[in-house]
Amino acid sequence: MQSNRVDSRGADEIDLIALVRGLWAQVWLILGVAILVTAGAATYAFLSKPVYEAKLFIIPPTQNGIAELNYGRGKGSELELYSIQQVYDVFVRNLLGESLRQKFFNDVYLPSLDESQRKGALDGLYERFSRELVIKGGGKDASDRFSITVQGGDPIRVTEWAKVYVQRASEAAELELIKNVTTEASVRARNLEQRIISLRETSQRIREDRIEQLREALEIAEAIGLTTPTINSSAAVDITVDTGNKMDYQRGSKALAAEVKALETRASDDAFISDLRSLQMRYGFYRKLNVDPESISVYRQDGSIKVPESPIKPVKSMILMLGLIAGLMLGVFIALVRFVLNRDSVK
Repeated sequence: MQSNRVDSRGADEIDLIALVRGLWAQVWLILGVAILVTAGAATYAFLSKPVYEAKLFIIPPTQNGIAELNYGRGKGSELELYSIQQVYDVFVRNLLGESLRQKFFNDVYLPSLDESQRKGALDGLYERFSRELVIKGGGKDASDRFSITVQGGDPIRVTEWAKVYVQRASEAAELELIKNVTTEASVRARNLEQRIISLRETSQRIREDRIEQLREALEIAEAIGLTTPTINSSAAVDITVDTGNKMDYQRGSKALAAEVKALETRASDDAFISDLRSLQMRYGFYRKLNVDPESISVYRQDGSIKVPESPIKPVKSMILMLGLIAGLMLGVFIALVRFVLNRDSVK
């Protein structure tokens, strides 16, 4: 039994030695295959078009950046202040929106392609574009931090595209916010205008009622021959429309006639309406409210964006290393197959 084990071990050792010798005898074949595969990998690495990547990071704006949007808002205006998060949310919604991506694809990406590349299906081109322009959030630790990554063969162009894409999202957000602000101001101005009109109409009706009251008092004074106030009367000349005195005839026909004439010839009741000037001032403010887009910042760039100096792929050193390893493995495999076939033929 022990002898059989020794013989088996000896046979294994003889086979292993034979295998090593057989592979060694084909070392030039192995090296040749390795060199050939490595040369192919090197050809791919050096002839493949390099791909560059530009990355831009953005974070929420400052309070100073949105101050222009809050002009005339807050306490006493019945218009709520815009918060930093509200403004940033509008920007992020535009940044992630499909409409902006499609417009950028049609206006910028497609014109940059060669005529031969543009002949492909639009779906395929758009899918490729979606892989080359990627927007990601910052995750749980920085949920309000986003990155815009653009890949392409031209380092200057991918850097410019990242900037342009963010700028377009910013312009769209600013336009939306300014439209909201001006619309709210316009509605507020119309409400104030309606209040002013209502106050003027009410004042005019009160004045007309007062004229009727004075005319009736004038008839009474003329009927009793009272031209001037009685000695004991405390009535005084009052040509405002805010009075409830029912003894107006005691003022005499002269005073009453003068007041009726003054009220009938009055051009405007504005000077006698309380709070009218305040309403007019607020109406004028909201009607003329304009927001300067140059004074608004809906985001901040976190860090600077530089033109990439080295491509992200192909990684030549890694490709050459993988080519060498794959070539050696292929060469050994071919040598091993030849060794087995030769041994079987000898048997």
